[in-house]
Amino acid sequence: MSQKISFQIIDGFESDQKAQVARLFWDAFKQKLSFALKPEEKAFEFLELVIDADHAISAVNFNGDVIGVAGFKTDMGAFVGGGGQELCQVYGAFGGIWRAGVLLLLDRSKEKMTLLMDGLFVSDKARGLGVGSALLNAIKKEASKRGCSRVRLDVIDSNPRARALYEREGFVAEDTSDFGPLRYFFGFQEVTTMFYEVE
Repeated sequence: MSQKISFQIIDGFESDQKAQVARLFWDAFKQKLSFALKPEEKAFEFLELVIDADHAISAVNFNGDVIGVAGFKTDMGAFVGGGGQELCQVYGAFGGIWRAGVLLLLDRSKEKMTLLMDGLFVSDKARGLGVGSALLNAIKKEASKRGCSRVRLDVIDSNPRARALYEREGFVAEDTSDFGPLRYFFGFQEVTTMFYEVE
């Protein structure tokens, strides 16, 4: 039986929590991003360099540990920002250039009046405690505060647990894309775009 972990939802996270957030992000998305960002120590270095607390909502327990994050993308930036310059800084010129090309395949453009989610992840020890739902509710409020009429997220077919959560929270699937042969690089075949209509 899981021990109950009390938590609070806050905007962003502290600068000294960046490494913790980067590791949680990598744990959640390494299957999808491993081809482009490995080796792991370089992935941590890159993520710590580019993740942006101004585009994040966090769940923090009362020990001060980040146990979940919902990232989002705006016209001003993204939770996982950066680009070719930062990739070259971490991986070298050649390594940064080809990785930038690969990551472009996963990039999603922001739509007008839509808050685009840029990753939702919860630590293993906090699963099943309502952290994901609390973060999604906070994202909905963020969208309303920013005058957005919808929230968009993309979920991959190899993560049915996440999709079930999104459906419970009112997100509706609108489109599914097949990644074809690229599935061998990213570890998933299909990605489904889901929307939540903000009241």
